[in-house]
Amino acid sequence: MEMDGKVVLITGGTGSFGKKFVEHMLQTDVRKLIIFSRDELKQYEMSQEYKDSRLRFFIGDVRDLDRLNRAFDGVDVVIHAAALKHVIACEYNPFEAVKTNILGAQNVIEAAINQGVRRVIALSTDKAANPVNLYGATKLASDKLFVAANSYSGTKDTRFAVVRYGNVVGSRGSVIPFFHKQKKTGRLPITDERMTRFWITLDQGVQFVKESLKRMKGGEIFVPKIPTVKIVDLAYTMAPECIFEYIGIRPGEKLHEFMITEDDARRTVEFDTYYVIQPEFPWWLDGEEPYGGTPIREHFSYASDTNPQWLSQDEIKEYLGEYR
Repeated sequence: MEMDGKVVLITGGTGSFGKKFVEHMLQTDVRKLIIFSRDELKQYEMSQEYKDSRLRFFIGDVRDLDRLNRAFDGVDVVIHAAALKHVIACEYNPFEAVKTNILGAQNVIEAAINQGVRRVIALSTDKAANPVNLYGATKLASDKLFVAANSYSGTKDTRFAVVRYGNVVGSRGSVIPFFHKQKKTGRLPITDERMTRFWITLDQGVQFVKESLKRMKGGEIFVPKIPTVKIVDLAYTMAPECIFEYIGIRPGEKLHEFMITEDDARRTVEFDTYYVIQPEFPWWLDGEEPYGGTPIREHFSYASDTNPQWLSQDEIKEYLGEYR
């Protein structure tokens, strides 16, 4: 779907992704861009930073269905980025994560159908594949809600899809700002020297969401092909002068992350730059052409430690940007 002339709303719009998404959208002919979030200070600061008459700011929480129904009135496209994302915070505040990440997801679905929103893309995470922490488990539940939502939108033209990717370079709460601050002490705490993560920039994430909006038929989980970084290589590139202190894996962490599991593989097709995990019930087959792509081999999995694409130290430096 092209954005020109459309009304677009992003939940959690004052976060790292939301701000970068706004930058991209304001370069298009979008008719209106609505920032939906619960933090009035961040909304005020954002309104001062982006002076554009197409911007609207709507205070609300995805836990509040009535507020979402009001906000979604007249909206064509919704990007659902609101979530509680901090792994350890979710471990210690589990039902708060459930209320935002699962019940909030269902509220977004209900409001989108109620108000006739045409396209909804929900942002997911690699932690939703084979989850071991509560954050990942809530996002897995959210993914399944958005995929299944296509079956009960009825006669409405509302379609839902999911975008799943890995760690975002320099986003709030990521390891890069932490390392950048911590290296001034001369010591860097590292959980485990074997740890690996998928890596993507904010610009790449936003671009992939925009491309997925054009491609979606309903029910897909879109997964980009992105590189892996070894956390100890990242630390050495950022602060080779520091002493590394290995502190052990924290609650809810994994050594490596998955974006496609073996169980997902039988429903996954591959393209040059991305994968598509197709739904169990492909709604687009009713009178439409099959999605296309190449089915992937049996027992395939897309994991950060077996990913064929790894970042060299020179490439890590390019990704670091302002944190070099």
